[in-house]
This record gives sequence, C-alpha cells and structure tokens, in this order.
Amino acid sequence: MSRFEESMATAVNDLLVHKIALEGDMEAKEKEQKNLEAYQSRLSDQKTIVDQNRAEKNALLQKTKNQESSYKSILAEKERLKAAFEKDILNYESQIKIALDPNAFPTSGSGVLAWPLDTVHITQYFGTTAFSLSGAYNGSGHNGLDMGTPVGTPVKAVLSGTVQGTGNTDAYPGCYSYGKWVLIKHYNGLSTLYAHFSLIKVSAGQTVTTGDIIGYSGNTGYSTGPHLHFGVYASQGVQIVKMGDIKKVTNCGGASVPVASLNAYMNPLDYMIDASKYR
Repeated sequence: MSRFEESMATAVNDLLVHKIALEGDMEAKEKEQKNLEAYQSRLSDQKTIVDQNRAEKNALLQKTKNQESSYKSILAEKERLKAAFEKDILNYESQIKIALDPNAFPTSGSGVLAWPLDTVHITQYFGTTAFSLSGAYNGSGHNGLDMGTPVGTPVKAVLSGTVQGTGNTDAYPGCYSYGKWVLIKHYNGLSTLYAHFSLIKVSAGQTVTTGDIIGYSGNTGYSTGPHLHFGVYASQGVQIVKMGDIKKVTNCGGASVPVASLNAYMNPLDYMIDASKYR
C-alpha cells in the first residue's frame, strides 16, 4: 500500500506538471490568436482608410481638373465657411455661463492623462499661438493641442471613460470644422476631444480603457495637413449640440459638435503625463 501510494503521488505530481504546461500553452495560443485578430482588424481598418483617401483624392481631382486656380478657389471658400462656423460657435460659447467647481476635476500638473499617440509631435499649442494671431479662431486662441501624424495612425484613449458622442461635420456640405470627432467623459471630472479622424472605432455610450484604440488619425474637417486635434474640458462645462440649434440658417444645421463655456477649456499640457518634455 505504501509503495502504491508513493506511485500514485508521483503520477499525480506528473499530471499536475503536464496540466500546468498545457494551461501555459493554451494561454500562449489564446494570446497569439488575440494578437492575430487585432492585427487583422488593423489591416482591415488601414484598407478602409486607403480606399477613403483614394476616393477623396479622385473627387478633388475631378472637381478641380488638376488646375491650381480651381484648388485655390475651393480653399478660399473653405476658409470663409470655417470662419463663419467658428464665429457662430464662439458667439454661442460666450453666452454659456457656468461656474466651475475647481474641486470637481484634477489640479494642474497632476499628470493624470496618457498621450493619445505613441509618437508625439506638437505642431500647435493651446491658447495664443502664431496661427491664432494670424486671424484664425476669430481671435479666441487655439482650444487644444495639434499633433502632426500621418493619416491612419492609431489614436488611443488617454484615460478610461465613456464615449459621450461622435460626429462627422464633413457629412454636411460646406461645414468645415472637426471632421470626424470623438468626445470621451472620464471619471475624474475631465472630458477629452479627438478630432480630424479618418476612421472612428467607437460609438456613443461605449466604455473605453486607457490605451484602447478609438480611431485613426486623418485630415477630415478643416485641416491644413494630417494631424490630431486634442482638447481637454472640465466635464461640467461641455456639451454636444446641433448647429441648427445654435443658428437656424446654416450649412451645418444637422452637424453635431462639442461646445463648452469658455472657462471650461483646459490646457491639455496641464494634465498630460511627462508634459515637461513637450513644453
């Protein structure tokens, strides 16, 4: 009996070793399968973006017939409509009066937000910039950070939260603004805006985790080149409205956009991790 029990104990130990090894192999295969599925999804997304870019390029060439004068005329009209859009937004936001509770969101320098891009190249800062002084934004300053990045770059949620809304101002002819955008409300009293996407991968009401891919950078809306516009708000001061509710006569009546009281706009660098590297 003693020898039998020893033999059985040895057999059980061997089975446990094999079980652990099999579980490790299974976990590795499951991880490999998830990585493969993510890679295939990324490839499919990139193909969609390439097809969109090709269609947009062909449409522009057809419209301008490759004539520089025609292109300049289209650009001038875009700039005019963009200025009108921004004026309407600024007039509306100037009328929103909200007393913010400073205890309802993190303090400046807290470093609570990750970066939305793996490689950060800031092309325009928050507030008074050279571009804003040239007459852009109706003299109100730049309301976020612009980060130059190629079309199709994955954009990630900077903190866990809930998608408050998405939109596409390009769906309305003559409405030159954020293009494809995403607004996320976080659990610490801040909300973040991501704009000029080529492809959005989330929807309103969806919960996201820090680092989740929420879309891909692009050149939609009014943009002088491929980049990500990233904005930070005090959540209590931002809302999503339809342009038709702001101004009855507009090309953008059906377009939804985030708006905020002017004091709800925050400098993103005040909340980003390792912000000193980019100031």
